[in-house]
Amino acid sequence: MTENLTKATFLEKVFNFEEHKEWKFEGQRPALIDFYADWCGPCKMIAPILEQLSEEYGDKLDIYKIDTEAEQELAAAFGIRSIPSMLFCPAEGQPQMANGALPKPELERIIADVLRVTK
Repeated sequence: MTENLTKATFLEKVFNFEEHKEWKFEGQRPALIDFYADWCGPCKMIAPILEQLSEEYGDKLDIYKIDTEAEQELAAAFGIRSIPSMLFCPAEGQPQMANGALPKPELERIIADVLRVTK
């Protein structure tokens, strides 16, 4: 299951940007974070794909969703200007951003290449 994050849970589970200037991943396992809005058509298209990926990868990967309307400060902190935007957070190393409703095979490729997670 994907999990919706608020600013408070983001600071705890992903990155506490209020305490750290440099990226420091707080998670236990790699994460994919979907910045979305309820009114966004492409966001609605990708939502079931993210649910499938969440089931297929199980406890190897966390998939989070951030509502850019409710969490405007988080969206601003990451310079989100278009949605959907996805932040890929490997357990080690720098996160990478991807924009747009990517097809499932492309998401799986990024999960393998950037997050180093396989099913």
